[in-house]
Amino acid sequence: MIRKRQAVRADQVPVKGLRNGSSSVAERIGGISWAHFVNDGAANFLPGVLPVILVELNFSAGLAGSIMAALLIGQGLQPFIGLLADRIGGRSLMIAGIVGTAFGAALVALAQSVLVLVIALLIIGVFNAVFHPQMLAATRQIAAKRAAGAMSVVLVGGEIGRGVWPALASAILVAFGRESLVVLAAPGVMTALLLLRWAPKLEPQRKATRIDWRTHAGPLGALVAFCALRALVNFVLITFLPLVWHQHGGNMTTGASLITVLYVVGVVGNLGGGWLGDRIGRRALLVTSMLVLLIATALIPLISGIAFWLAIAIAGVCLFATLPLTVLIGQDFVPEARAFGSGIALGMANAIGALGLLIVSPLADMFSVETPMWIACGAAAIALVLALSMPLPSHLRDNPAS
Repeated sequence: MIRKRQAVRADQVPVKGLRNGSSSVAERIGGISWAHFVNDGAANFLPGVLPVILVELNFSAGLAGSIMAALLIGQGLQPFIGLLADRIGGRSLMIAGIVGTAFGAALVALAQSVLVLVIALLIIGVFNAVFHPQMLAATRQIAAKRAAGAMSVVLVGGEIGRGVWPALASAILVAFGRESLVVLAAPGVMTALLLLRWAPKLEPQRKATRIDWRTHAGPLGALVAFCALRALVNFVLITFLPLVWHQHGGNMTTGASLITVLYVVGVVGNLGGGWLGDRIGRRALLVTSMLVLLIATALIPLISGIAFWLAIAIAGVCLFATLPLTVLIGQDFVPEARAFGSGIALGMANAIGALGLLIVSPLADMFSVETPMWIACGAAAIALVLALSMPLPSHLRDNPAS
């Protein structure tokens, strides 16, 4: 008896390097989320110890943005590394990225001069950019049609890492001294070995990727502008919240905890953003998030007590509610080079946001340390306008059911 062959859907085709079965997929998504936690934690613990470093190296608060910009500017390489990732496939860039980030983190701990510190931060920025494009493309490949949920889980790992590590670094520094921060490099090195099990080998694109710029330039420009303004608000908050707290007599560990609240509570936005977008519409999610972010950011310099912490938490939720959606939009705007698309949505936008931080930071010396916070309010207002007019891919339009 001859049995008819059943048609196999694209999302049922086994991914290269994966065993069949949902537990295998869940394990790998969880593993990549952990790698994102480790990588982004090692790349972003600086704000938690920045007040001490400024004192040790005789830096003013206005130069804090310059230091942070050195850390963040390398993310502008992500789109181009994304093109390379699409070309060569595999998982080598992801592994090299997490190891390089760990090395840069160790160098920050040992830096005794401004030059060495800046070099260390540039190393972190470059290798952080190397890590992300293959990581995001691998997540989408593993999850197939459940990409939105998987992307949220993986991005949550990074957000928690960015939130937890500044407080962890601050506690280690206070207890054991800055050189002891070198231990923060160890998890990255160990996780790199586990990525050989978790990360799929992405198929290389044999032909050079040709991007239809005539079609993509306008939508990508609007997306990058929106994400860059969102990034600027983020960078201003993580750079100047601990400094404002420290300048008003607060201790460094509690100041670092402000970042923890911003990012860890922001996980609610990361996890709930996709779910909420499916129900109220994607554009409604973009607009609502930016409106509430504008209000929360404006209130932070004006309030105190529980309301102050609550405003920071709300800002975190709004900052990250749109993050998984904008990564997927970037990939869908450039379907012929998805690693490049996600690199545009995250890396290029973050680099532009870092340049904005570099421009805004001197205002802290010229006026007050709270001044950049008001600039962040203006950035959130412009992002709100862009959210109202941004073109969306056909399957991400306003219809909640789409």
